[in-house]
Amino acid sequence: MNASGRGTRRPRQAGRHGRRPAGLYVRWSLGPGWDLAGTVGTDDLTGLTLPGLSASPLDIEDWWGDQPARVWVARRLYDYSHLPRVKDSRTRPWVLAARETARGPDSEPLVTDVQPLGWIGPRVIDEADRVVRQRQRSWGPLDRNGSARG
Repeated sequence: MNASGRGTRRPRQAGRHGRRPAGLYVRWSLGPGWDLAGTVGTDDLTGLTLPGLSASPLDIEDWWGDQPARVWVARRLYDYSHLPRVKDSRTRPWVLAARETARGPDSEPLVTDVQPLGWIGPRVIDEADRVVRQRQRSWGPLDRNGSARG
């Protein structure tokens, strides 16, 4: 991040065997103690075992341009802020360093070689909510709970 709080990080290039170097991610779950017992995920729709844990990247992509880093991070947190309400009230976000090894059914990164870095507190989530709502655009979290059915 530069002095203006804007991202300057370039997308990571694939390393040997097509794996990207370790990056920073946020994951909403019961926590590293629960997740790292197997370091695999499960697709909720099909029950299939996934080759890593789903996570949202915190590394800022070049296409983000001069947009503020705080908006990038706020969006990453806001996208899944509904999970404690619809999955498990104990679900919380935590930051991890990891390697992306595949993409999940929603095109989300699936990561392995996970190193937990810390929990994200509720005040940070509240601030992310404020940042997103200040953008005053028609947009919301990736909450499927209220989706229309035909």
